[in-house]
Amino acid sequence: MTSDTEQDLEGLKAAGKVVGFTIAEMRKSVKPGMTTLQLDKIGAEILKRFGAKSAPREVYDFPGDTCISINEEVAHGIPGSKVIRPGDLINIDVSAELNGYFSDAAVSFQLPPYNQKLLRLCTSAEETMMSVISHLRAGMRVNEIGRVMELEARKRGYKVVRNLCSHGIGKTLHDKPHEILPYFSPRETTVLKPNQVITIEPFLTTGAEFVDQEADGWTLTVPDNSRVAQFEHTIIVTKGRPIILTGA
Repeated sequence: MTSDTEQDLEGLKAAGKVVGFTIAEMRKSVKPGMTTLQLDKIGAEILKRFGAKSAPREVYDFPGDTCISINEEVAHGIPGSKVIRPGDLINIDVSAELNGYFSDAAVSFQLPPYNQKLLRLCTSAEETMMSVISHLRAGMRVNEIGRVMELEARKRGYKVVRNLCSHGIGKTLHDKPHEILPYFSPRETTVLKPNQVITIEPFLTTGAEFVDQEADGWTLTVPDNSRVAQFEHTIIVTKGRPIILTGA
């Protein structure tokens, strides 16, 4: 969608604020020994407190209020009985709907004891996301997002997961453009419109460039011993500096 009115802007900001706050609070709440379901319930309570609804549950009937992925899991991890342990690489992805507006964000981090390689992977994923965001301008070709994303990842010594994409968002969870590829595609000729709402979400990998879907129909995992870190914000594209909606 494009944010065409003051009502749109305020609605998008409100939804983004809830998502950013929920992720920050969930991250602060993570402790070794708790289950991913216990962590998910913390997120669910925060969303409920603000009158927001879990977008994956509402739109796709996802069996959880948030997506929590651990270690070899890359995305769409189902909250359950899995116990979080010291040293785990954790991804928290929260999507929510508030008063008809959707927002989506994610963060990857490691619990102590720290592994410097994993810390660097997470830092690089966040830096890549922010670099792509800084390049966004109305009139820019959508395929430039993928070009910059892959370039920034490679500059830091990583590859991108090629079958996970950024996307449009706003009054639905996944809006046009439905797939913003994380690499340059010359066949993509569309351009970003003023006030267009999109996500930017690079998945940086130490190995596998494609993820597999598990038998549960949701969880995406690496087929090798590599690790993946993702960061995500929801953005409004402008003619100048982009507006980040999902800051904590």
